[in-house]
Formats: sequence, C-alpha cells, structure tokens
Amino acid sequence: MKNAAIFLGLSVVFVALMARAQNPPAEDELIMKARQFLAALEKNDFQAAVKDFDETMMKVFGPDKIAEFWKQAPTQLSPFKRQTAARREQLGPYDIVLVTCEFEKTTLDARVVFDKNKKLAGFSFVPSLPAAKFEPPKYADANQFEEREVTVGSGEWQLPGTLTVPKGPGPFPALVLVHGSGPNDRDETIGPNKPFKDIAWGLASQKIAVLRYEKRTRVYGTKIVADKEIGAVFTVKEETIDDALEAVKLLLKTDKIDKKRVFVLGHSLGGMLIPRIAVAGTDLGIAGFIIMAGLTFPLEETILKQMTYLFRLDGSLSADDNKKLDDLKADIAKIKAFTEADAASNERILSASPKYWLDLRGYYPPDMAKKIVQPILVLQGSRDYQVTTEDLDNWKKALESRTNAEFKLYPKLNHLFFEGQGIPTPNEYMQIHGSVAEYVISDIVAFINRY
Repeated sequence: MKNAAIFLGLSVVFVALMARAQNPPAEDELIMKARQFLAALEKNDFQAAVKDFDETMMKVFGPDKIAEFWKQAPTQLSPFKRQTAARREQLGPYDIVLVTCEFEKTTLDARVVFDKNKKLAGFSFVPSLPAAKFEPPKYADANQFEEREVTVGSGEWQLPGTLTVPKGPGPFPALVLVHGSGPNDRDETIGPNKPFKDIAWGLASQKIAVLRYEKRTRVYGTKIVADKEIGAVFTVKEETIDDALEAVKLLLKTDKIDKKRVFVLGHSLGGMLIPRIAVAGTDLGIAGFIIMAGLTFPLEETILKQMTYLFRLDGSLSADDNKKLDDLKADIAKIKAFTEADAASNERILSASPKYWLDLRGYYPPDMAKKIVQPILVLQGSRDYQVTTEDLDNWKKALESRTNAEFKLYPKLNHLFFEGQGIPTPNEYMQIHGSVAEYVISDIVAFINRY
C-alpha cells in the first residue's frame, strides 16, 4: 500500500488520462502493443520501447527518459514480476489500455494511451482499479435536473465541461467547482469516487445549478510539458485561476442562471486558491465562496508532510524511507533557494518549474482571504491527512471575526468528504466507494440559499 501511494508522485511527470471503462475483445491490437511496450521495458530495450511513440512523447519521454524512469521503478516498487490482465478504456479520441502489473510487493496498472493513429501518446502507472464502482448518492434525484455539455473558455485552452441545471424556469443560483492538485477530470475522479459529480447532482436536486469542467493540465498536459516556453511560465494562474474565472463568465451569460448568485467552490489546491480567484475576479460580482479542505501551508512543505505520513503508515521509517525523505528535503531546499533569476528556467523540481514555485512564494491564503468581502464558507474533515484541521484553524484565525464567514468541521470525513473509520490511507479513496456526505450537501445548500 505504501509503495503504491509513494509511486503516484513519480508518475505525475507522465501523461495520466482517466476514462470510463469499456469492454472490447480481450487481446486486440492495442492491448498487444501495450504488452510489447512493457515487455521491452522489462528487457531494458528502451529503443524498442519507444518505437510506437508519437512525436510529442518521443520529444518529452524518449529512450533516455524512459530508461531513467524504469531504473527508478525497482527502487520505488520492488522488482517487476509479470503482466496479468488487460482491459480497454476510451477518452475522446484516445484509446487507453490498462495492463495489470505485479511487482514483488504491490500491484499497479500500467496505463498506456494511444492516439487515433495507434501511436503511444501517454504512459503512467496507477493503482489497480478496485472492484468498487461509482454509484450516485442516494440524495441525488435525477428527475430534478438536466445536464448538458458546455465549453469553458475559448481559443487554445478551451475546456469541455458539464452544466447541471435544475428543471424548471429558474433563474437558479449556481456554483462553479474548482479542482484540487493533479490533472483532474470534471468529476475529480479517484478510484470509484467522483466527489464533484456527487456535489453537482446533490445541489441540482435542490434547485442549485453546478458547472464542472476538465482541468487544463488534464486536457493539455502533454502540450504543457512538451512546450518549454509554456512550461517555464506555467503557474497556478494558468493551471487553475484563469479557468475558474472563465467558468464564472460562462454562467453569467447562461439562461436560467441568477447572475447575482453565482458562487465558487474550491477543493484542496482549489480551496487554497479561492482568495486569489476572488481577488482576480473582483469585477465579476461573484456572490460568495466555499473552501473545502483548503490548504494554508506552503505547498512544498505540505508535500513533505504528506509523504512522511505515508512512509510512517507501517509504523516505522526504514533506511530507504529516510533516504527518500532526505531527497525530498533536498528538492524543497532547492525550491526555497530559487530567486527571480531562476524564473525563466526550464528546470523542474517536484514536477513544476521555478516560476511555479516563485509565484506561490509568500502567498498565505488566509491573509489574502481578508480582502474578500463576500460570504465565505470553510469546510474541513477531521480524518483528512492531506489538509488537516491545522489549516481550518488558520482560516478561522484570519476570518472568525467576520459576520459572513462560517466554519464547519466534520469528525468522520476524509479529504473527499465521505465518511470512514480508523487511520486514513490512500486505499480509502482507491478501493472504497463513498459519497460526499449528505450533511455536507445540506450545509452548502443552506449557505447558498442564505445569500
């Protein structure tokens, strides 16, 4: 379990595409291609491994990069043993093959992405999909709302999205959902869980429209990595803030939406960035903001805390664990040492450029939140090991004197805001299906209906 969780960090640098499962014939051409690719890696034949790479993959992850990656795998995962089952998925024009791979101490799925020309366009390792499947929450009443596809933004960064609108004449208050870190889809899918779909369907069942959309790093991840000029200047503004504001603008020109009651909800990194979204969107007349598990501590320090937590799940730190933590601390020291002279560098530390880290330096979300005049609701789960109750305390210290700021702490909830028991681990997200708690939906509805 621990090795699988840790390895997720390594796979961030690869294109991670998620999709709805399909069930085509077992060993078709693309499954065979995926198996051959993995077999070449196993044999350390990296020239053979890249023979079907598309142009972008060859540029970004050619033989040397793949060799470097594969040599790290045994350290992270223990020796590779064998391939087992394979299956197919579909995401727009992409075909995705998932091959279950057994390592000595863990099992992961190799996610191999093919374009329309059957060229290999992405590769990552992800935890093997559990038997659990997404199910709509009981509080969602599909008879109460309709969904339609929309496009958020325009030009080279336009994003596909889903607008969930209550049935009836309206106008309805509306909420934009802003993702956490990583290349999230519109539902914030992780394992069998889709918390943003839960929220959208739960709120739309109670006469509140919801807009959710694919994150920019999910749709354009390969482009961002491949284009050094884009990658060098890419910050949370481009990753999150700009698109959140485009989503607000879309709602402001959409029929059946109450233009004076458009709210924004940010989860995790999205919650951390709510103050910046609010300041950048001052002229849009946003009615209020909701922060779900919003980070307040520096991102790089939080990564260290999270990794230390994961390493300690088995009760101790091995020499290898300490070595990895020391390497992470060294990367954080480099981030702390960046100066403006490094801003244009293409160097990547913890999968981000110096510009990305410099942009966040000195940003303390609770302090900037003091500039927000609109109502604010802050939600936090006590069982969240990624963003903790210390973060909620920081929001409270900055905002509790405000008459229009509210705070909710839920004893049983984790980072995805569904209930659990015992010590929280990544497997709680990946192997167990849960829905955003109904009382969280009720608190969000009550907050929006007050304004």
